[in-house]
Formats: sequence, C-alpha cells, structure tokens
Amino acid sequence: MSSSPKHKPSTVLISALFAAAAAQAGAAEKLSITVTHELAAARPAETIVIPWSEVNRHLPGAMLQKIAVKDAAGRVLPYQVTNVAPQAKDPENKGIAYGELIFQHDFATGEKSATFTVEKIDTVAPVFPSKVSARYVPERLDDFAWENDKVAHRTYGPALGAPAAPGSGKEVLVTSGLDIWFKRVAYPIVDRWYNKGHDHYHHDEGEGMDMYNVGKSRGAGGVGIWDGKALHTARNYATWKVLANGPVRAIFELNYDAWDAAGVKVSEVKRFTVDAGSYFDQIDSTFTFEGAKQLTAAVGLNRTPTDKGQEPAIEAIAPNAPAIGQWVVQKSNGAFGTAIIIPSVQGPKTAADDLNQLILAPVTSGQPLRYYVGAAWDRGSEFKTREDWTRHVAAQAARAQSPVKVTLAAVK
Repeated sequence: MSSSPKHKPSTVLISALFAAAAAQAGAAEKLSITVTHELAAARPAETIVIPWSEVNRHLPGAMLQKIAVKDAAGRVLPYQVTNVAPQAKDPENKGIAYGELIFQHDFATGEKSATFTVEKIDTVAPVFPSKVSARYVPERLDDFAWENDKVAHRTYGPALGAPAAPGSGKEVLVTSGLDIWFKRVAYPIVDRWYNKGHDHYHHDEGEGMDMYNVGKSRGAGGVGIWDGKALHTARNYATWKVLANGPVRAIFELNYDAWDAAGVKVSEVKRFTVDAGSYFDQIDSTFTFEGAKQLTAAVGLNRTPTDKGQEPAIEAIAPNAPAIGQWVVQKSNGAFGTAIIIPSVQGPKTAADDLNQLILAPVTSGQPLRYYVGAAWDRGSEFKTREDWTRHVAAQAARAQSPVKVTLAAVK
C-alpha cells in the first residue's frame, strides 16, 4: 500500500474561542459551532469538518458513538467521525484519538451563517444511512469504484493492464484515466451493477448506465505531465487504500508507480474526497520527482467521451472560472456534463492533444495539487441544458475558492 502524502490544512478554517470560566468550573455541556461564508448563492450539501481535538477539548470524554449533532432548530443531523490524521493514541479510552467530526448543512440562497451544537448523550447514536462508498473490486480485474448519491466513478488496476495469456480472452487496457457511471437513483448502485455483469451496466435498466468512454484518454479527471508538446501519463493504479467510508464522506488513495515524463521519473499519489450530495469529487494529486523545480500537470477530459453510434454534439462550457468542461448531447442516451476545476490556477491555462482537452497547473515535488472533477446526466439530475451545467460549474468553483469559516465555543 502507499504511504499518505502530506496535505495542506483543510479548507475549513477553524478558530476556537476558549472561556476561562469553563476551565475553572469544569467541562462544557455543549460545543457550539457557528459556520459562516461570504457567498450570496446557495451552498447545498456543504460539508463541515471539525478537528476532533477541538471537540475533545471542549467536551472531554466525548466518544464517536455517544454524541448528537443538532442544527439551530434542534434537529439531529447525520454525522461521521473519521480516524484520518488522528491526533493521538487513546490507551485510556478518553475519546482523544479520532481525526475529524464531519456533518453537512444546506445553506439557502442568502443564508450566510448557521449554528449547530454537539453534545454528549447517554445512549448510542443511530447508525446513519451511508450516501457514499469506495471499494476495491477484485471481481472485475482490480477495478476501484466509488460513488455518492449523485454519480459513480471507477478506475482501473494492474490486473486489467496485465498482458492476456494466449487464448484467455482477457480484456487488456492500460490507462490511468477515470470513468463515470451516470445514476438515475440516489441509492448505491456500484455493487448491484457489478453483480449484474459487464454487459448489463452498459444499458439503462432504470438506475442509470455506464456510457462514458475512457480508453487511452484521461477520461474525466485523469492527470499527466505536459512537456509543452506531449502528455506523459502513468499506467493503471498500483495500490489502493481506503481511509474513510461514510456515511457523509469517503476518502481513499490510489498510488501510481513512477513513469517517464520527458526524461523525468514521476510517481503520484491521488487522494479522493467524495462527499454526499455533490456532483464533484475533490482530488489531491501529489507528484514526486527529482531534477526539476517544477513540472506542469495536466488534468484532462476525453474529447470523444461517448459510446459508438451516439453521434454526439460536444460543446465546451465557459463558466468564467478556473475550469474546463463539456456539455455532450447524444443521439439516444440523453445529455451529460463534465468539468474540471483547479481553484489555484489563473485563466485557466489550457492545452489539447489528440485524445484530451487539458487544464494545466504547475506542480512541485511533494506538494499536492487540488482539483475537482464533476459530472451529471440530464436524466438523473436537475441539469437539463448546457447553461444549467455551466452555472453549476461556476458555482462550484466559487465555493472552492471561498470556503466556509468555523468558530467554536463552549456552552455551559
């Protein structure tokens, strides 16, 4: 398995307000959380992340299965506690070793502030239905698949890339591109579709379908190193690691063995963050290389992303944001949108090769590049036109560039 790369601090900004009286009089009864942002637009399914060290500091002894997270109206919210980047070991079982507390809120248009509480409870909290999933798929040549309630994806492992023995008929595909499975339903479909068999999920039987073409391209969100003239890419992922798996967020990593990028050996670790309720996944790609101060990473979209016979009309979208995207109208399978957002780039800077539309960004060895990959189908989403999808991509880019701010306070 791959080791975890170093990542930038969470985009959620944490500021803790400590009350001297609480320190003198004993532990607080509740933790108050105020979340603010600066955008006028709605922020549906906004994911709020609190370091568990802060929860434990305000509510000593709080345990992941014996807390309640409530909104301002007193409604109990689904939550998740991860062990990603735990703060400490917990030999005395005091609840100090978890990583993060995660929950969500739908900010309405114009709603720029919301307040929540966390409190310890005596009973065990309910098990909340999971809206996300990420798993290795050994039953289909080392695929790795992930989904939320909006869209599903997969990519390909070493078994698919291995040569076929004579007469075996094994499929062979060498690519580090990323695939899309378009959904009509909110419930999980990955296990169901793999159980159906390969032929079935290429047809819409009421839940959606696999109609996106990857091949040798970047698919939707695969990366490579651009030397100014050509794209240099990894083979299929080498190893995987699941770090968190619902109910609100899934986190996993894929490790890619080193490849040659115009004379520079480059390896990559991708960390995927998949949140409930979002058409976009966050990806942090960390490249490791020597002999160059910086390289240019290129994140791609397949220029011919549909099944044969669909005769697609493909239009680039112009979201006036650090993004590229497509709106693809098919002959019989409806229309879909794809997009890539890199919040750190200006312009954006773009390129293309025979297979891919590319958005470019400089990368330094050991420093992650954060980007977002999104997709939606007109038959399984609210996006029915190119204009609908363009607006959504622009809104998502604005959210990525203007994260929420979180303030914590103890309540006696």
